[in-house]
Amino acid sequence: MDESLTPRTEPAADAAPALEPRRRGLFRRKQRDPGAARSVRPLLMIWKQAGHYPGRVVLALIALTITALATLAIPAYFKLIIDEGFSGGGDMDRIGHAFRLMAVVVVVLALGTAMRFYFVSWLGERVVADIRRRVQDNLLRLAPGFYEENSPKEISSRMTSDTTLIEQVVGTTVSVALRNVLMAVLGTAYLFWLVPQLTMWMMLVIPAVVIPISVFGRRLRKVSRTSQDRVADIGAMVSEVLGAMKIVQAFNQEDRERRRFDEAVEQTFNTARRRILIRAAMTAMIIAVVFGAIVLLMWRGAVGVASGSISGGTIAAVVITAGIVAGAFGALTEVYGDLLRGAGAASRLAELLEEKPTIATPARPEALPVPPRGSLSFRGVSFRYPTRPESPALRDFTLEVQPGETVAIVGPSGAGKSTIFQLAERFYDPQAGTIRLDGVPLTSADPAEVRKRIAFVPQEGVLFSANARDNLRYGNWGATDAEIWHAAEAANASAFLRALPQGLDTFLGENGTQLSGGQRQRIAIARAILRDAPILLLDEATSALDAESERLVQDALERLMADRTTLVIAHRLATVRQADRIVVMDDGRIVEQGSHGVLAENGGLYARLAALQFGGAEAA
Repeated sequence: MDESLTPRTEPAADAAPALEPRRRGLFRRKQRDPGAARSVRPLLMIWKQAGHYPGRVVLALIALTITALATLAIPAYFKLIIDEGFSGGGDMDRIGHAFRLMAVVVVVLALGTAMRFYFVSWLGERVVADIRRRVQDNLLRLAPGFYEENSPKEISSRMTSDTTLIEQVVGTTVSVALRNVLMAVLGTAYLFWLVPQLTMWMMLVIPAVVIPISVFGRRLRKVSRTSQDRVADIGAMVSEVLGAMKIVQAFNQEDRERRRFDEAVEQTFNTARRRILIRAAMTAMIIAVVFGAIVLLMWRGAVGVASGSISGGTIAAVVITAGIVAGAFGALTEVYGDLLRGAGAASRLAELLEEKPTIATPARPEALPVPPRGSLSFRGVSFRYPTRPESPALRDFTLEVQPGETVAIVGPSGAGKSTIFQLAERFYDPQAGTIRLDGVPLTSADPAEVRKRIAFVPQEGVLFSANARDNLRYGNWGATDAEIWHAAEAANASAFLRALPQGLDTFLGENGTQLSGGQRQRIAIARAILRDAPILLLDEATSALDAESERLVQDALERLMADRTTLVIAHRLATVRQADRIVVMDDGRIVEQGSHGVLAENGGLYARLAALQFGGAEAA
């Protein structure tokens, strides 16, 4: 009967704590800052993935080393040029040779930078592609119950934003970090070799650069994340309002939505302004410290040149190298925060990779009989959904469905009708009892083989963002166009399909938005016809259709049900009357069985539900 006859039973408020351990198991970081982690250890997963391409990693490291050495070679040649060119009696041959070598260094630096960018970027994109594929492969193995306990939107966010962070870490952040580590270490060693005393002064200057970067950098990252959140809020608001535009305009709420959007945009601007102010202050302080330090070093160097203790080329090399080293240390403080964010993203993706399917193929699955018979048996089945452990969905449920039999399942909302379908497809396993398909326990069979023998028509036709052909052949991907059109004819769908602009190649929009509800339902029926499975699970979907669409859909359903074992969650009296047997459920149990006439005369639950929906005379 109609699911709306009785109110749906919701889980009690005090049942929420029972869900918390499971939810926290996957999304335990939702309470923390979503953009950061406490250590970079989760990045080991990324390193292991990059390790699958050792040749590219080696080439990237070589390019990094070349660029670091080439950068530090420039100050050395400046020292030579200044000492030879500005001191009296300079050797012009040596000066020319030094300039030629510097030109070679510049070319090497350019080529090394290009190599570094290519190989590091290649690794970033390759690692992200591999991680996305691995995560998607694991997600496809998980039972549907996993997505009832965990938000698909959250999972989708991990697959997009988190992998984007990882791509940034591998393709940019790690490269910058390694390059600056090399330059900081090698540059400091070169400074000690040039002028040990001045280098000690430099060691005092570097913290003066690093500290403000570190302090302002933390505040900047926090404000930047807030700014990103505000931008995300705008995106979510736009998506929500545009998706419900008919409701917005029907209730004349355009002005209110405009004000809400204006407020969100202003909040985003104010957050961005704070970020800009912090960055401006940090930049001013760093410039003041860096150039002040350079002025002091130049002064100390000028004193040394005047006294003859060091050469002009040496002080020039010191100043340039000191700037490189200070910039390297400053860059390291910035990229550390990005590494933490990347580690957070890696840990969240690792959770998805490590999630184990609750419904798995047995080590030695029992083969289903061939040819299939189409029998389905429920014996003493008791089941509770993981999200509602306090409310049994089925209680000691027993039902034997013979091959070719049509069984209609009726009952109030929450009686357990849809649960039967979920268990038959082995989306869940019961806590007690056994379910058998053609005599084989479902837990002993390969779930994929079980589902090959079942065709399912949901209450609302679910279509994908694809063309009509792909939506139709989803039940049998190898179907030919001739088979597709035959199924469409049987589903009363051929007329409107032929009228589409590009026929089967017509894109149907997101979730088939270009079609009416009745048309979507007939495509779902055609998909089940192409499946050509011995067992049909039919969550009949005619209650929300107009009379003409209902007639076409009902006619298609009758052809689909012919010569198949059919379980129907019944919403319409026509289907109930045609069923070989009607099973009436309440509170997870079977309370009545029989034909329509017998049950209507018994005056039990079925008679009351039929009278509520159809009126006393028709129900009788």
